[in-house]
Amino acid sequence: MQVDMDARLADMPIMAQRPDRLEAEVFNVWRRARQRWGDRLRLGDLGLKEMQVVLTDRYWVCVDALRHDCPVLAWVDIEDAGRDSLHLPIPCKLNYYHFAASALRAKVLDRVREVLEQRLKEGERP
Repeated sequence: MQVDMDARLADMPIMAQRPDRLEAEVFNVWRRARQRWGDRLRLGDLGLKEMQVVLTDRYWVCVDALRHDCPVLAWVDIEDAGRDSLHLPIPCKLNYYHFAASALRAKVLDRVREVLEQRLKEGERP
């Protein structure tokens, strides 16, 4: 089932929104993957049960694939325009759509980095 994530994010009520940042290490791996495979990637092999991640230039969304791609976490308003330092974190906002989402934040970002690094190394598209 292909879900229009832009519409989904616009329609879903946000439980909380906090300032956040994407560490340069994970963001830089995403940029390399984006250059190779395009500006919309979906990672389904994170090892986090039914959680999958949709990565675009505008947002990174962790979704529950068994619940019709219902967002759990979303990094939005990613401020990478004019970025001139590859080692600094990228400011963004983090939307929480589930009461237990905070427990996933670090795990999701670690797994995104690991999976993208492995796929880039192997030359496999995620």
